[in-house]
Amino acid sequence: MHLLFLCSRNQWRSPTAEKVYQNDPRVEVRSAGVSTSARCRVSEKLLRWADCVLVMEHAHKRRLTEQFPEVVRELRIEVLDIPDDYEFMNPELVSLIRERVEPLLG
Repeated sequence: MHLLFLCSRNQWRSPTAEKVYQNDPRVEVRSAGVSTSARCRVSEKLLRWADCVLVMEHAHKRRLTEQFPEVVRELRIEVLDIPDDYEFMNPELVSLIRERVEPLLG
């Protein structure tokens, strides 16, 4: 399964999620951001690669719908509802990511 983690700037949340799951044999993972200032910006190619897109906030899902309306219709998008309150690999952030992602991997 290909998982694409998205946050705003691809600085803390989505790279943390990518790192948490990078060696998990159940999935292949990538991360990106929806903002124009993202380190790695989401693209149509990345979205088409993904089996499931995991966004941190509802605003990220709205942004995807605005930027990629045709592609988004075909995608499974899950909102993890994780606020931008944590730095990279913060233990609480790691715990929240696992808590929200594991049920989706079922």
